[in-house]
Order: sequence, then C-alpha cells, then structure tokens
Amino acid sequence: MRNKIHREITPLQEDDCFLVFDRKRDLFTFPIHFHPEYEINFIAKAKGARRVVGDHLGETGDKELVMVGPNLYHGWENYKNTGEEMHHEITVQFPRDLFQEHLLQKNILKPIREMLHNANRGILFSEQTTEMAGKRLMQISKKRGFDSYLEFQSLLYDLAISRDQRLLTNISFQKTSDFFNSDRIEKIYNFVRENYNKRIMLEDAAKLLNMSIVSFSRLIKQRTGKSFVDFVNEIRLGYATRMLIETSKSISEICYECGFNNISNFNRTFKRKQNCTPSEFRTNFNGVKNVF
Repeated sequence: MRNKIHREITPLQEDDCFLVFDRKRDLFTFPIHFHPEYEINFIAKAKGARRVVGDHLGETGDKELVMVGPNLYHGWENYKNTGEEMHHEITVQFPRDLFQEHLLQKNILKPIREMLHNANRGILFSEQTTEMAGKRLMQISKKRGFDSYLEFQSLLYDLAISRDQRLLTNISFQKTSDFFNSDRIEKIYNFVRENYNKRIMLEDAAKLLNMSIVSFSRLIKQRTGKSFVDFVNEIRLGYATRMLIETSKSISEICYECGFNNISNFNRTFKRKQNCTPSEFRTNFNGVKNVF
C-alpha cells in the first residue's frame, strides 16, 4: 500500500512565504500524498467526500477546514459526493521556517506554536471557524504583496485561538511527541513507545515518575483526558494503523506486534477508536483512488 502514497513536489520556492491555490472544479479527487510544507485546506460544496489524514478516515460536510503538518499523509476522494455541484477549494501551503524557532518561543506566538505542533496530527476546525476562515482565505487569494502576508499572519493567529479544534490522527502515528510542554508526560510517552509491543504495567509507569498509582493515574487523566490503559492503547493503535497502511502484514501479526494480547481485544479497541475493524480500515484506505 505504501507505493500508493506519493511525495508531492510543491511549487513553493525557497524565497516564498506561502502559496495560495483558489480552484473550482467538479472532480474531487486528491490522491494521498505528503510534502514537507504545512498545508491548510478549505473545501466548500463537497458534502460526502472522503477525507484521509494520517490514519484518519472521515466524511466531509458541506464546508470544512483542515490543517496538516509536514509529511503527514492526506488526500480526498469523491466517495459519496455526487459531483453535481462545482466544489470550491482554497489551499495554502507554507514552509516550516516561516516562523523561526526563537520567534515561536515568544509569549505572543504561543497559540501559533501549539497549533503548528498539533498540525502534525492534522486539525479539523469547527464549522464556525471554517465559515470565518473561508471568507478570509478568499480575500487573501485576491490580495498581493505585503498586504496578503499580514492578512495570512492574522488568520493563522485567529485559527490558533479558535475553539473546538479536533485532532485527527492517533497519538503515535506521526512519530512525534504530543506532549512537548510536559516533561513528566513526555517521559511516560517515550516509555510506552519504547515498550508498546510488550506488557506495560501501571505500577511500572508510576514508579518511573516516583508517584503512587493513584497520583499517577490522576496526572495522566488530567494531562491527556484518558485513563492510562486508554493512553497506552491509543499509542499502540498509532503503530497498528501505520502497519495496516504501510505493510502487508496480517491482522494477527499486527495485533501481537503492537502489544495486544488477543485478536478480539484488538478488533474491539480498534473499532471503538476508528469506527471500523482493522480489516475494514485497510480495505477503506486501500480503496482511496491514488492515480495521478
């Protein structure tokens, strides 16, 4: 399956701050691809299309706004969209060095720093934010020079502070830490990643931080919104979905290599997270059109 995922060479040049593509067309298929730039996609009049971001498969509404980070798989296909209505798509691509690291450390840019980090898992913005951003992206696509740059910077900040953002991929799918602002959770995250294919005991994890089981469980819940078991399972699922996409290993092999103790538990946990079984996920992902 990996050979169906393409590395896109974008037209963004070294001296460019960002590029905007404003298109209307009836065909709605963007093969699964990745590239080193950040990308923001606004899509209108494409209800029922299928969205692929990392290991996430979803269905679009009438309008949506998605941001993806560097080298994160993404693509769209018609799926249930009839193509009867011309869809409108605005894509913005910008390089990783648009903001220098020392600049991102400034307090005023903290929301943007966190949004760029979260984009590594793909961000789906709320309907309200999508409506706001769609209008402004249309304006940006018509502006030129420094005015467009200022408006784009302002839009990024407003996206960063917007409410009800949804992260799309599993924690470990993109192989980057999701807890850069918490040393203790970072330590546990790395511990689980190093041992995801083995039996992981709550007691051992708590001992790693010199905490009681009760205090440790409370910390995990407060910082991740999940129990420790769910936290571990989500990391394991990140590895499982990547194997389903990138390898031809059997479901059984993937189950045990990712630390699940039996197929039934693996299927149940997977379906609760992805709303489909591992086999259905592989079939659905493989069914996305990928021909340039």
